[in-house]
Amino acid sequence: MPKKPIPLAERLRPQTLEEVVGQRHLIGPGKPLSRMVEKGQLYSMIFWGPPGTGKTTLAHILATSCGMPFVSLSAIFSGVADLRKVFEGAQKTFEEGISTLLFVDEIHRFNKAQQDSFLPYVEKGIITLVGATTENPSFELNGALLSRCQVFSLRRLSSEDLEEILKRAEDYLGKPLPLTVEGKTLLIELADGDGRALLNLVEVISAETPSDPFGPVEVAELVTKRAPLYDKAQEGHYNLISALHKSLRGSDPDASLYWFARMLEGGEDPLYIGRRMIRFASEDVGLADPQALVQTLAGVEAYERLGSPEGELALVQALIYLATAPKSNAIYRAYPQALKEARTSGSLMPPKHILNAPTGLMKKEGYGEGYIYDHDTPEGFSGQDYFPEEMGRKTFYEPVERGFERDIQKRLAYWKKLREKKAV
Repeated sequence: MPKKPIPLAERLRPQTLEEVVGQRHLIGPGKPLSRMVEKGQLYSMIFWGPPGTGKTTLAHILATSCGMPFVSLSAIFSGVADLRKVFEGAQKTFEEGISTLLFVDEIHRFNKAQQDSFLPYVEKGIITLVGATTENPSFELNGALLSRCQVFSLRRLSSEDLEEILKRAEDYLGKPLPLTVEGKTLLIELADGDGRALLNLVEVISAETPSDPFGPVEVAELVTKRAPLYDKAQEGHYNLISALHKSLRGSDPDASLYWFARMLEGGEDPLYIGRRMIRFASEDVGLADPQALVQTLAGVEAYERLGSPEGELALVQALIYLATAPKSNAIYRAYPQALKEARTSGSLMPPKHILNAPTGLMKKEGYGEGYIYDHDTPEGFSGQDYFPEEMGRKTFYEPVERGFERDIQKRLAYWKKLREKKAV
């Protein structure tokens, strides 16, 4: 039997932190993962982020850099017997003075008892746990285990990150991909922030020898040809959910229905699609139509109660609502800006006029002094500044001229005018 070739994503897996693309908030001078490697001391941690952002790769690199034995498990395919075997092996290694790095993929899939079984081994340092999850660990992991781990959020790769990976792939293959500029752009869009998905697509395209470079139409056809080989645990899964997301964003209900049906026919969990739709409702519709999130949550809840096939119609109803809703990513843009400001501005105090003064000393210090109760004003709006005094006013949220956000835009403009008038 011929040997199965190693996937391109595996062949190009980074071997050092310096080779990792993206995650600059974790890697680099003074960043947490780099500091751990420099000290040669790792702590148990959870990597939380979308697929293809480097969770497995980082675990490999951390183990190698710190000279630790590396053991990998998937919570999907492992049970109590597998865990017991790993713990016994780690105990023997620990008796020789070495801690084992245990990487657990999809750690949120373990039940409470399985998660609790890690606790004594983590506490004693027998294992250094590195868990990977695409789900919010605050909801999916036991509090006891979570309290013993640092949580690092991994971000989806940017277009620039994916372009860098694409360039590395072409350098490795020794030839440029047969793509037009527009074809490459679509390829990066289809990857949807997932480096592994991009390399899997690159591998397919690199095997082609067209007379003319592929444009967007040809690239889309290639992806469609691969899609029937859909494996909900592999790259086909990510290709189709990306196609569904892009179709919704493009306000095309028919294409959205097609990709939705393709995923269900391929055996996808309808609730996985429902979770992506919930994300879409806030990320791509937002306050342009506040009912989008309500409708989607209702559709997912209806499916949970009815199951298949009756409940699928509720998901379809939510899907069409999302596709035909006005679109806005204003809140998706606003939150990262506020987060960046919060991380860089330090521990600035709120202005004293909006602080409560439950003690005499606090009153003496000026807490609460000068606060205006908005409902006591004729307009129901005081126009006071609620940012730290050292910072001044900032603008993060900028609504678009679509849907309900047009009304919000008018309100913000009205309040801005009032604020300026009251400041005179």
